[in-house]
Amino acid sequence: MNTPLWISSRDNAFVKELKKLAHGSTEYRKQHRVWAEGDHLVRAAMARGQQAAMGVFSESFWPLAPMEYAQAAIKNIVISDALYDSVSALESPSRMGFVFDLAQMPAIQSGVATVVLDRLQDAGNVGAILRSASAFGFKQIIALKGSAALWSPKVLRAGMGAHWGLQLVEGVDLSCLSQLQIPLLVTSSHRGHYLHQTLARGELPMPCAWAMGHEGQGVCAELEALASQHVRIAQPGGEESLNVATAAAICLHASATAHLA
Repeated sequence: MNTPLWISSRDNAFVKELKKLAHGSTEYRKQHRVWAEGDHLVRAAMARGQQAAMGVFSESFWPLAPMEYAQAAIKNIVISDALYDSVSALESPSRMGFVFDLAQMPAIQSGVATVVLDRLQDAGNVGAILRSASAFGFKQIIALKGSAALWSPKVLRAGMGAHWGLQLVEGVDLSCLSQLQIPLLVTSSHRGHYLHQTLARGELPMPCAWAMGHEGQGVCAELEALASQHVRIAQPGGEESLNVATAAAICLHASATAHLA
């Protein structure tokens, strides 16, 4: 077990930086690190071979910490419960979390099943889409400029560990999508063939890229113009539109299962 460093001062430089990381939506871009708090996120990272730079434990939890957590990070830090509460962004702090170094943003890969996010704003929606992408084999996420920060604490929590199995590219221009070299599919509530009919005819390509647009405005006209196919989701119940994360799950599942035996 790594002998921990004990910190008790709120003025400690590490504590100040950790608090920024836990609460700031884009702080990870400055520090090139992410803060993952709680058992589920930590286990998801460890399961995919992620090596933590630091483990942070509350004073009361440290004596109870499972050996796998105590040995998971290069360095361990223990802080008082009150200090941990001041750092945590959770309503019910989990008493332990890990800091992971963030690798340099990868280049766009061609020929890889991809989800393109066009100015999505809601962290919960983005995180849910990342979970669906991971579940259905879409391993690359491209967030166009104006989209929510992919590694923000809220998106990270909503993703429930999916981040660790995905290639995340953010802040790119539409022109970069030409590097994908796969069909681009766009959903619309008023244009294109119905998804279930397209699926029945065997016309859903895989790999492909699905574009998911802004919660209110949808996919921008410039991105629509690049689409190989426009697809609608049938809504027999009569609702005007679907939540974008729900629509994404339906579309990604359809593509992922279209060619299963």
